[in-house]
Amino acid sequence: MALYAFNRREDGDLVKAESELVFSIAKTYDLYHYLLLLVLEISDVATDRIERALQKKMPTPQDLNPNRRFIDNPVIVQLRNNRSLNKYLNGKKLSWVNFAHIPRILFNNMLSWDEFGEYMNQEEMNYQGHKKFVINLVSKLFSASEDLVNSLEEQSIYWNDDLEYVLLMIEKTLKKFRAASGEQAELMPLYKNREDEEFVKLLFRKAVLNYRQSSELIDNNTTNWEVDRIALMDTLVMQLAIAEVLEFPEIPVKVTLNEYIEIAKYYCTPKSSTFVNGILDNIFREMREKGLLKKYGRGLIGESTDSKLNN
Repeated sequence: MALYAFNRREDGDLVKAESELVFSIAKTYDLYHYLLLLVLEISDVATDRIERALQKKMPTPQDLNPNRRFIDNPVIVQLRNNRSLNKYLNGKKLSWVNFAHIPRILFNNMLSWDEFGEYMNQEEMNYQGHKKFVINLVSKLFSASEDLVNSLEEQSIYWNDDLEYVLLMIEKTLKKFRAASGEQAELMPLYKNREDEEFVKLLFRKAVLNYRQSSELIDNNTTNWEVDRIALMDTLVMQLAIAEVLEFPEIPVKVTLNEYIEIAKYYCTPKSSTFVNGILDNIFREMREKGLLKKYGRGLIGESTDSKLNN
């Protein structure tokens, strides 16, 4: 999307475009913490309902003896006390206070959710069972909520298509939670390491700077197509793939090809993945023949013996 935005720019300011890319990644990381906070907000709604019921003039037996399994969920308690989460939320001033209807809507959706009924009514529940429910709450109930999707789109243009990816990040995070970790349970870092951060910037920069070379390769392998009729997003996906193959010798060609086929499925037209697969396969073959592929280490995985000798 950053490459698409740069392509539409009139000033060609690469430095500014790169800054916007880094900013958009930081906004995705905000969303990661924001949705973890949403779990706590839903728990707060549940707590408030229980407390209100206890204050009735004539509470029912159910009001007086509420099922506290959800609000006492040990994974939710861990999140509430998590040092990394609280530090980030406080530093970024992230809050649902202006969108308080979303936790209430999701709480009501949860009440009618079959998995919630099963979770609340089981006689015994261990830590793994509690964790499984929270993971399902995020991966299933959140992802199915149009109200949540619309709210996120309203709050930030950078969150328009990040929900699916961020929910997957949260699922991976929660799967690593252990009861013994307590408030020290690890959250996912913004970047895995310094090399990971540089990869993002270098890939973007090289895709822009090598535009002419990648365009020529694409033109040479789309002889049966009118280039100006190829979808722009298809072209940008292929430009990124070519940049990755050329600039990162330790990444196997097959890995790059598979990654960008998946990206094409998500960002492009329904037929794009097949088209991108065929064109990139031809381009990478041409690059091998011209000796443009310089792979080593892990990057040699999947390469033929002849290619390895040439490199």
